[in-house]
Amino acid sequence: MQNMHNITFDMSELHRHGTAFYDYLKLRKQFFVDTLGWDIPHNDLVEMDQYDNPLAHYSLVLRDGEVVGGARTMPTTSHWGDHTYMLRDAVAGKLADIPSQVLGREIDTPHVWECTRLVMSDEVRSQADRSRCLSLIVEGLAEVARRHGAHELMSLSPVSLMRALRQLGWQADRIGEPYCNPGDGRRYAVLSMPAERSARAPMPH
Repeated sequence: MQNMHNITFDMSELHRHGTAFYDYLKLRKQFFVDTLGWDIPHNDLVEMDQYDNPLAHYSLVLRDGEVVGGARTMPTTSHWGDHTYMLRDAVAGKLADIPSQVLGREIDTPHVWECTRLVMSDEVRSQADRSRCLSLIVEGLAEVARRHGAHELMSLSPVSLMRALRQLGWQADRIGEPYCNPGDGRRYAVLSMPAERSARAPMPH
């Protein structure tokens, strides 16, 4: 098993981690734009949107100094300019590619944090390594949320992620109706889980 470790930070701490944040934006561009074909803000190198603002926190995984995975999280109380957080803006009809009925209600509480832009490098090849990488990303997200007083995480994710999270010991459940994204053909739904890992499943080694 190759050595991996997690780092978490917000924009005030970017300088502590060299190019890690920019490298994460590169990974996002490669996956969401180049592979899935999403119509989201990007240039030739990176993808970055309106939710990459000072309210966002990041959980990245490095292997031998290289960013191989990561995700973003922010409280559901977030307001930055005309935007709140991604799912609330979708419910308000502000995001054309996400159906407004994806979540039946607005959530606005410091106890719930939203997670977005989960990505993993194609260089993480084995199933064991991918499970380890996902586990480190999610534990970092949960630790950040818990540190700020939250006890629940939610995300708009591929439905298949629910099973992967449960296998890692997170009690993930679907709280919204699934839909098919016509652009990439994948089924998505809003998932929710406690910010504490269940004791029933062991950490992958």
